[in-house]
Amino acid sequence: MAIAAHNVTLTLGSDKAPVEILRGVDLEVPAGASVALLGPSGSGKSSLMAVLAGLERANGGSIRVAGLDFTKMDEDELARARRGRIGIVLQAFHLLPTMTALENVAVPLELAGIADPFGRAAAELEAVGLGHRLTHYPAQLSGGEQQRVAIARAMASEPAIIFADEPTGNLDTATGHAIIDLIFARRAALGATLLIITHDPELAEHCDRVVVMHDGRIEERAA
Repeated sequence: MAIAAHNVTLTLGSDKAPVEILRGVDLEVPAGASVALLGPSGSGKSSLMAVLAGLERANGGSIRVAGLDFTKMDEDELARARRGRIGIVLQAFHLLPTMTALENVAVPLELAGIADPFGRAAAELEAVGLGHRLTHYPAQLSGGEQQRVAIARAMASEPAIIFADEPTGNLDTATGHAIIDLIFARRAALGATLLIITHDPELAEHCDRVVVMHDGRIEERAA
């Protein structure tokens, strides 16, 4: 299993006013599978993804991701565990405005100690159709192009698992469809596992399975 989560709980807020976000979530995703996570706002989708990606610590339960036990790791260990194993694409592009497209992709690779970071970044940007935009800054790129840079940044380390949280949320319909096709094409090229949060049933239909989330719990149906 690429992802194996059992009885995962997450409670935020103070001791006097706790807010239960995840209420005993069980989820298993085989290596190479694609899963869409659907549900209304506030159902816990993004919180579940944050816990599975090692961005948030669960309060209870067990979590194994990419063969590693996330339950026992502190924040520094989780950060190291993500490198080279996990790629993350969010609704907000989170590109550094003072860096070019090439630098936005290459610098995280360089910090992770990956060989030839700029060559690898250039190749990944070429793969997402931005080989002609390497020296452009985010302000010089359209929304769709900025998301392509973010996808290249997530994919460049050839991760085993890709998490995507509403990756088309800030894009128009036509651009969104192109980004969906790109994510699935790059995921297929890498043979990676994909967990994607979306409100779009059309996007969900691209996936092997659909998991529907309500009030911090999940129910599953076939895609």
